[in-house]
Amino acid sequence: MEEDLLKGCMLCPRNCRVNRIRGQKGYCRVAADLVVARASLHMWEEPCISGERGSGTVFFSGCALGCVYCQNYNIARSLAGKKITKERLAEIFLELEKKGAHNINLVTPSHYVPQLIESISLARKKGLCLPIVYNCGGYEKVETLKLLRGYVDVYLPDFKYMASSLAKKYSNAPDYFQVASQAVREMVEQVGEPKFDEQGMMIKGVLVRHLTLPGQLEDSKKIIKYLYDTYGDRIYLSIMSQYTPLAHVVKYPELNRKITNEEYNRLVDYAIELGVVNGFIQEGDAALESFIPEFNGEGV
Repeated sequence: MEEDLLKGCMLCPRNCRVNRIRGQKGYCRVAADLVVARASLHMWEEPCISGERGSGTVFFSGCALGCVYCQNYNIARSLAGKKITKERLAEIFLELEKKGAHNINLVTPSHYVPQLIESISLARKKGLCLPIVYNCGGYEKVETLKLLRGYVDVYLPDFKYMASSLAKKYSNAPDYFQVASQAVREMVEQVGEPKFDEQGMMIKGVLVRHLTLPGQLEDSKKIIKYLYDTYGDRIYLSIMSQYTPLAHVVKYPELNRKITNEEYNRLVDYAIELGVVNGFIQEGDAALESFIPEFNGEGV
């Protein structure tokens, strides 16, 4: 399966059709090798993902979306990471389990789906019992997500834009809303309504994140309304205020600031007025670079 899918790669909506087996690279900037920048216990996810012991988070290099304001710029642009085998990745999963991780959290995994399926299968055969979390940008191809049925337990997608103009300007993906809405529908269909263990950790379900961007309150409101009107309490929402303007956004002055408390509070109040109950918000100064780990090869 892996070789067939990577020969003329169409795993993501970019449909680059490059032969990654031969070393060609498409929009995601990586060939067929697994490239991992960090594998560690991560404490900064939502409480039902990180819990008290941390989420066993694996940060993959490359990205098929490539947002101009990317908070994980070095890995998204394939500037950090180490090539590893599928067997080594399976070992990493087991090592994270031994460290006490609540789950295995795959960050920006879309362009590695065939390899991940093999690594998850290998780890399961060796005793891995943790839920698998698929942590992505929301720009996912339904056909690729269908391959993950039975392998992924929790989907943790972003839902970034409603307006195609914003999606075009900041992610070169004017079809983002159409793609992401179909992807979330497939995710919910696959894993069903949220389920939690006795520790309050999500073991099944979909938790959709929205990172609030400066100056885009109205688009954010439309996203929250769409998700709540469509799914109600069948999904959880995470309304995030942690946007951090990093050096590479200088060409977009409107993004070169944090969101204000007023902007964020207005969005949270709007969600509450709609009736959103199953959700998470961020309090205090969440827009700190402490949310952005060092991609130094730890655990790889």
